[in-house]
Amino acid sequence: MSKKTRIKSDAVAVTFANREEVNVAIAHIGAAQRQRDAINTAMNEELAAVRARFEEQALPHAAVIKDLGQAVQVWCEGNRVELTRDGRTKTAKFAAGEVSWRVRPPRVSVRGEGIVIEALKRLGLERFVRTKEEVDKSAILGEPGAVQDIKGLSISQGEDFVIKPFETEIEEVQ
Repeated sequence: MSKKTRIKSDAVAVTFANREEVNVAIAHIGAAQRQRDAINTAMNEELAAVRARFEEQALPHAAVIKDLGQAVQVWCEGNRVELTRDGRTKTAKFAAGEVSWRVRPPRVSVRGEGIVIEALKRLGLERFVRTKEEVDKSAILGEPGAVQDIKGLSISQGEDFVIKPFETEIEEVQ
């Protein structure tokens, strides 16, 4: 069953009789965008002030957490054998909470990827070099007729209606 093409667009609350009315509407859109931007700027300024105020209040607590956390870690490292029952557990429980030691998974860091790839290939370690195959979408757009019968591949193109009042950088996409 084929999908029906929709011809009608959604109903709108306002209609225009002539070009001048549309021009006035675009001018109103521009004014509304500028008002919205001013409100957004004021909101961001207030949020920044609130954030700064609360971060300043939290600063002494962060210092206490850091200092006490380091002291707890030093003591626990010094008593790790007893706390972990000679390494049989990774967690030590206290009345107020617990501490634990977690081994992070191994991680590979590569600096100078090209040089590393060359060295791996030179040493016969190609199994550590990944070759990625992927569809070249820009080439397909250059020759759409060549791939039109391939299942799973489709080319689509949409259209946006854009209103851009003068004196604004923001576009309203409908």
